[in-house]
Amino acid sequence: MSRTEQLTKVKGAEGRSPGRWIALSVLVLAVLLVAVDATVLGLATPSLSEDLKPSGTQLLWIGDIYSFVIAGLLVSMGSLGDRIGRKKLLLVGAAAFGAVSVLNAYATSPEMMILARALLGVAGATLMPSTLALIRNIFHDPKERSLAIGIWGATASAGAAVGPVVGGALLQHFWWGSVFLINLPVMIVLVIVGIKLLPESKNPVAGPWDLLSVGLSLVGIIGVVYAVKQVATHGMGWEVWAAAVIGAGALYTFVRRQFTLSAPLLDMRLFKHRGFSGAVLADLLTVFGLSGLVFFLSQFLQLVQGREPLEAGLAELPAAVGAVVTGLVAGRYARKYGVRVIVTGGLAAIGIALAALTVIHKETGYPLLGAALLVVGLGAGFSFTVTADVILSSVPKEQAGSASAVSETAYELGAALGIALLGSVVTGVYQGFTAPASVTGPVADAAHESLVGAVEAAKSLDPQTAQQMLDSAQEAFVDGLRLASGVGAAVLLATAVVAWFLLKGQELQDGIEH
Repeated sequence: MSRTEQLTKVKGAEGRSPGRWIALSVLVLAVLLVAVDATVLGLATPSLSEDLKPSGTQLLWIGDIYSFVIAGLLVSMGSLGDRIGRKKLLLVGAAAFGAVSVLNAYATSPEMMILARALLGVAGATLMPSTLALIRNIFHDPKERSLAIGIWGATASAGAAVGPVVGGALLQHFWWGSVFLINLPVMIVLVIVGIKLLPESKNPVAGPWDLLSVGLSLVGIIGVVYAVKQVATHGMGWEVWAAAVIGAGALYTFVRRQFTLSAPLLDMRLFKHRGFSGAVLADLLTVFGLSGLVFFLSQFLQLVQGREPLEAGLAELPAAVGAVVTGLVAGRYARKYGVRVIVTGGLAAIGIALAALTVIHKETGYPLLGAALLVVGLGAGFSFTVTADVILSSVPKEQAGSASAVSETAYELGAALGIALLGSVVTGVYQGFTAPASVTGPVADAAHESLVGAVEAAKSLDPQTAQQMLDSAQEAFVDGLRLASGVGAAVLLATAVVAWFLLKGQELQDGIEH
């Protein structure tokens, strides 16, 4: 062995902390909870609605404000972690996440629930970029890092799919607030173990934290997503135009400002790299398909097919299994067959699975649903894991927080858009259903707000009229779900084609960093 090879081996070994895999387990615990919380509410929606009685619009906000706020703050929190220390930000965020979870569990009104979910999003935004940035600094061997990111990515993807199972198990025995209280003991363990095991890391020359950029990114993302959600449901009113203009203007100003700052919140020059931009796009739309499908199938399985919460949660488990299986091997396959083959294949798989759901009806058997969920999970595990690796390995370690934030923003924005955009398609079709002529006034209004509202409204009607209204409402919901699946399939398949060109020549690293 030559002197150079000996030095390379020694330096590579020195960069491998003996406790790195235990540290990874702590980081995975954090990302699991954040991912679970994005979808755990899906199964709790019927019982929460019965208790808090939110309107259809409030119900959508309860479902997606968490992801909106996370998406709006991730870039800011990733940059803050680069400045004050990623370990410090992670532990403070974990403590806040546990405390705010209690507020969510005991919310007494729709308004309080929306506020509590928003605050949980603020805490969640501190966790996600910190975990990925710490992985970038703990694992210096690219192959080991790919495996670590695979475990992290599988956990993030699976967490979104496991949420309904966890929620279903809890709702079998406890009230809806229990889906939040499980966060508290886990976060306590995370803080205690994290203090001892996690190494601190930050950018020594990051510069000041620009609060104006923080505000612009938050206002921009929430404004644009709100406009998308509202226009699909209610059309273009003045408030939708206002939100769209304010959001787009804020994002435009944010981007312009980053080019003028000596220490930008987000280095926009990263997006000039074709592979980086392609990975971010694929990242966002992978989660778009996964989260939208899981959220609305939860309602389909319970409110249309009449399954119990736990049964519905278990029915969605194939998505988690698929994501874990492919997430763990995605890095190895990407090195063997190429990044664009694996990412494009993953996106296409999700698109094909969504296309298969355009033929479902009220009596569709589980084999089709289970197969679609499995294929979506397999595709998400491949695509999401490899794109996260591409994004993270494209920048120096000092910028790991900012790059992680880009990956996480794509993840959370994809989750928010999946629920908001596809949900708006479902809601738009659903609200057009025809109730029996004898159902009028507040009862008819409640029934047209959401399928949950129709189920509740039916309790005040005679059995025959109630059944007629529910049949019509369920058919309309399924029609909306079919259309939303078609829209999602078209988006994912088109993205697969775009990713094939954007990721041309993109490869994962092989050599150990010095």
